[in-house]
Amino acid sequence: MVESGTVLLSKLAHLEGAAMPGPQVDTLVEQVLQALPRAGSLTAAIESLRLGLESLVPGLSHTLENEINEAIEIVTRQFERIEILHLHSVISKRPQWYLGPMPTDLHWPAVQSFLLNVKEWPQADVAGIDNSSNEVISLLENPRSPTGSQFSCRGLVVGHVQSGKTANMTAVIAKALDVGYDTVIVLSGLTNKLRHQTQQRLFNDLVLRNQLNWQVLTPNDMNGDFRAPAQGGFLSHSDKAQLAVIKKNVSPLHHLSLAIHRTLPAVLQSLKILVIDDECDQASVNSARGELNMTAINQRIRGILSILPYVSYVGYTATPFANVLINPYRREGQVLDDLYPKDFITALPVPDRYFGTERLFGRPPSDPDNLRQEEEGLDMIRIVRPQEEAWLQPPNRRDRETFQPRMTPSLRRAILYFLATCAARIAREDSNQHMTMLVHTSAYVTVHNRVSTLIEAWVAEKHGEILDCNSALGHKIAEIWSCESARLPLGITQLPHVSIEDIFIHLPAVIERLEFPIENGSSEDRIDYSAQPRTYIVVGGSILARGLTLEGLMVSYFLRTANQYDTLLQMGRWFGYRPRYEDLPRIWMPNQLRIQFRALAAIEQEIRDEIQQYRLMDLTPLEIAVRIRAIPGMAITAANKMTGARRCAVSYWGTHRQTFRFSHQDVGLLERNWSAGAMLVDQAEQLGLRDQLAGERKLWRSVPRRLIRIFIENYSIERTHAGLLPEMLLPFLNIDDSRLDLWNLGIIESGRGNLSEKALGVLGPVRTVRRSKLIDASGVADIKALMTKSDLLIDCLTVDADGSWDELKSLREVEIGQVPLLLLYPIDKVSEPDPPRIGRPRVRQALNAAHDVLGIGIVFPGSVTEGGNSVSVQLIPISAEEIAAIEEEEAVQAEAAGVQ
Repeated sequence: MVESGTVLLSKLAHLEGAAMPGPQVDTLVEQVLQALPRAGSLTAAIESLRLGLESLVPGLSHTLENEINEAIEIVTRQFERIEILHLHSVISKRPQWYLGPMPTDLHWPAVQSFLLNVKEWPQADVAGIDNSSNEVISLLENPRSPTGSQFSCRGLVVGHVQSGKTANMTAVIAKALDVGYDTVIVLSGLTNKLRHQTQQRLFNDLVLRNQLNWQVLTPNDMNGDFRAPAQGGFLSHSDKAQLAVIKKNVSPLHHLSLAIHRTLPAVLQSLKILVIDDECDQASVNSARGELNMTAINQRIRGILSILPYVSYVGYTATPFANVLINPYRREGQVLDDLYPKDFITALPVPDRYFGTERLFGRPPSDPDNLRQEEEGLDMIRIVRPQEEAWLQPPNRRDRETFQPRMTPSLRRAILYFLATCAARIAREDSNQHMTMLVHTSAYVTVHNRVSTLIEAWVAEKHGEILDCNSALGHKIAEIWSCESARLPLGITQLPHVSIEDIFIHLPAVIERLEFPIENGSSEDRIDYSAQPRTYIVVGGSILARGLTLEGLMVSYFLRTANQYDTLLQMGRWFGYRPRYEDLPRIWMPNQLRIQFRALAAIEQEIRDEIQQYRLMDLTPLEIAVRIRAIPGMAITAANKMTGARRCAVSYWGTHRQTFRFSHQDVGLLERNWSAGAMLVDQAEQLGLRDQLAGERKLWRSVPRRLIRIFIENYSIERTHAGLLPEMLLPFLNIDDSRLDLWNLGIIESGRGNLSEKALGVLGPVRTVRRSKLIDASGVADIKALMTKSDLLIDCLTVDADGSWDELKSLREVEIGQVPLLLLYPIDKVSEPDPPRIGRPRVRQALNAAHDVLGIGIVFPGSVTEGGNSVSVQLIPISAEEIAAIEEEEAVQAEAAGVQ
């Protein structure tokens, strides 16, 4: 159905006398787009439009023929498929399957229209959500894959605190449903309030757009949550999407698991499930001390994902510190995969109108000797003196019950400024909007109650003076307003300046509306933005530090410090969008807290820059380790969430590196690399360093660092091997550490390998190893793994080859000490793969290089905890033997799913 006849006729009649046909065409385009999802085709939608016009005024469709044709042309262009450019993502390689939304889609066009026409969001903002959600959707598994293979996708979307992650999430859900997902499970927060907030947002923005097409499995009331359906499990609907918004507590997750187990196997096999984990760094990350032990919530989530045959799991967070410190590889004895985003990591771009850490706090220079890199933030931060902190915070936990807070000069100034900003917004005709001030001084509930009572009593006592422009407080308000109005750039808002006279005109209405709720785990008088516009001075605790949105937040008075990056960032409820009051927000905080936020601004950007660099290098999430720089005196995240983390810098101690991508058709490069290896072997021979006791192994001991450095300078590394590039590796080889002075050098050969076509220096032709490439590798040959664990022991005589990489490295050092090892791998240029077993898909093909390839592996002594002031996941590379086992397992799964 097109828009109701009366409304459509009035629109077209109003536009009949327009000088240009554009507005009429826009109206017709709007009608066609509304009709498309149910009409099913553009032809049917146009026919519906014509019938509607004729029913209004006979002959009207003929009169508007030119406009209708123009509308058809505009809508037709929207059917053109687009290429999704992964501008912000590190991804595992996969075929492109998603080409953008279509006008015939049911859910996203409705959400898009709602954002633009009802919520009146700027078109640029909605376009940004459209583009970024396209990128996320394209990284999910294709629910309509022609192979029908089971899938379990893991991804991470990194946003910013209060930056519109929920809007992106809503768009992703809508588009996922449009392409074939049919069940959406949203894991949202640890509290009823956070779950309810997300439920209401999704219900209003998504479900109500097409209410008849939904089966909502969780209630809209504050204390509701998921319960296993009465019929026993999930249902397979051909015409309805299922939605469950679930609190991340053990009981609701147990009910979810129960419902899945009770679902009929045939139904479960038909469901394509999208799991959205909101604030996925909270509770979802395993925080058990033992690597193989799991916290209850983490175990529940991992268990649920393990029993879903078709599932894409996407975590959303603004503070990814814990998520990128998960070890992505299974440990021995580990049954369930962890939640490491093995398939993609996407960093959402910073929206233009967003107030974030860098804009508010500035960013220090990355190079202390280059102060020109310094970037100042907006002048919105006001400092609270240490003495005032003592008046508002108990000195310790023991004194919290007897502590009585006192009004301080800075808190008084913050309150008066907030009242003035509320009056200014009313003067700007925003009286129908929420307005909030946050006061967060302590984690203790008793202190919240007393601070709130203090503020409410002070406002009540000073009520008359606040409204009197000639009183001492009236003069103070005028002074504050004059001072604050002059401290920001003139172009920060397009709205006119509000005079002090207008401030006093509207102050009575502000005082009349003012409320003093308390927001913590035990309070009853809590914030509620669901009814009429609210004006709040809210005192709160930890519940404000995760996901809860404070509408219209203009003033924050913030004393409580945190010693963890993620906690500190999440406490910043002042981040976000400030439409029509961009010039008004202010934050009062201690100077030390300001310094910490400023350092976090740089670290936030470094994480996103590093993700971007990995993207440019075409690396996958399993090949990267996002480094997070340490701030003195602060932890990156809770210690029990950092079990996969190791300290590092540009440091190689305790690691092993290998080349597994090669420009295999560049004959000149391959010949130069071979010659570099030959020259190194010749120089080691000339120095008489050959180990005569090594038997058939080709091994040289105590090779000088100088020769190793020359080889690295002459050897060309494929650019995606960031950690082995000369600009990264050579500075490390130059450091003043005696352990790097003398190296062992080994040649890895295969006893049955073909002889190389060209001599490797004085050794003559050598036996080559066989390393076939992956079928989907393009441009460069990706063999996935070069080294085997036994290769570590080429310079050892007594160590058995049984154990993990770390165990073998430790045993090697016990026998020969801390000696670095360089391994040369002559690779057969043909390298045919082993034939797949009957009925199994082929995943490899012949290398077919233009010349025999020389690969390298390097084993560095020492410990991964040495030498650095950053942390990252210690990614333990997969060995060649493990690759073979994984490919065999994948082939078995494919066979079971009926893939030939």
